[in-house]
Amino acid sequence: MSPSVAVVGAGAIGAWIADAAGRAGWAVSMLARGPTLATLRVDGLCVEQGGETRHSRPRAGSAAELGVHDYVFLTVKAQVLPDLAPSLSALIGPSTVVISGTNGIPWWFFHDFGGAMANQSLKSVDPDQSQERTFPRQRILGSVVHASARVLAPAHVRVVAADRLLLGEPNGEVTSRLQEVVTGLRSGGINAEISRRIRHDVWAKLWGNMNMNPVSALTRCGTAKMLADADVRELCVRMMEEMQLCAQRLDLPMSMTPLQRIAVTQRLGDFRTSMLADLEAGRPLELAPQLGAVAEIAQRLDVPAPFVRSILGLTRLLSA
Repeated sequence: MSPSVAVVGAGAIGAWIADAAGRAGWAVSMLARGPTLATLRVDGLCVEQGGETRHSRPRAGSAAELGVHDYVFLTVKAQVLPDLAPSLSALIGPSTVVISGTNGIPWWFFHDFGGAMANQSLKSVDPDQSQERTFPRQRILGSVVHASARVLAPAHVRVVAADRLLLGEPNGEVTSRLQEVVTGLRSGGINAEISRRIRHDVWAKLWGNMNMNPVSALTRCGTAKMLADADVRELCVRMMEEMQLCAQRLDLPMSMTPLQRIAVTQRLGDFRTSMLADLEAGRPLELAPQLGAVAEIAQRLDVPAPFVRSILGLTRLLSA
């Protein structure tokens, strides 16, 4: 029997993953509401990529309606999960594997981590530990999405660029459940890869996002214009250096310098960050699990982080 997967969040990335799982022959469900739920039930899911348009008919509804699945893929905004998590228990059975696909530091990041932050929970990520209580600690996979997609209309998504999707066990093992997910997504057209250092991958992506996202929202600028300004570029470097100090305390070394990482962003061309897109659309900003988490980690490690805290405060006021 083919595995079943429930995708929590029928936005751009959730649709991309659901489409691939469906193409792989998996039984796909999507947790949705409002116009997106109505469209999924009537017309199904539409995903455009590379000049091809694909239509599929995943099941759609609430967690209670969809029931237990083999895999649950979380693709909603991270700040939504603390309130949403308790309602997702209906999707989780005695062998269900939960895959976190949100940006920022996930709730499981310091599980069995060792060192100064061993088994600590971040208030900025899981304020009342609802995720810790809901999601089975020994059945979690981490993921890092390197892709760009946008919602054209409810249940209608265009994949702009798809580089790869990294998946890994927090302890670095290569398990049968990890291999099954990676194989399934690859057969569905996603360049999925096994990572044996998924924490490093999560940290590395956040290292690039935690400055670009809030600064772009504050300046209302795309990355090219923003990074062309020497003073703004210097600010981004300072923020990254503060996060690097935390990484040193956590034994999470980066493979490049802040300037080298910024050069990678510049080579990608001019683009508008997800936080700027959320601001312009009037949506809540994904601030606490990204920059808020970095500030909280720095505080707990006694690492000075004045640039991170200043930008966090300014962006919090902007969001409010």
